[in-house]
Amino acid sequence: MSDFLILANANELIRIPAGSLIYVTSDGNYSDIYTRDREKRTVTLQLGVIEEQINKQFHDQEQEFVRIGKSLIVNLQFLHYINPSKRQLILSDNHTFKFHLEASKEALRQLKDYLEHIINKG
Repeated sequence: MSDFLILANANELIRIPAGSLIYVTSDGNYSDIYTRDREKRTVTLQLGVIEEQINKQFHDQEQEFVRIGKSLIVNLQFLHYINPSKRQLILSDNHTFKFHLEASKEALRQLKDYLEHIINKG
């Protein structure tokens, strides 16, 4: 069990505390990592590589990360609002930050259905 997500490439290493990672967006070989301190860190890693590392390093943590579409990973702990028809997603801790994101209707519909299934199951 790791207390940090560690991402490294040929030029840099980033160490992000568990529970601090809010979401990751990607555009080709570049990914932007957003954290609780409202920092954006751009790395030269594809989203799939970051997704693998999150799953590997945080698999025992309470944080639950989910990939939405081709270019977004979100921490479900901070999920505040989903509206598939408006393509809106809000991530917030209800205190220090609020991120407004867009994703495809289909991806958000799948996320909403997934979360409703978990709620109805419990």
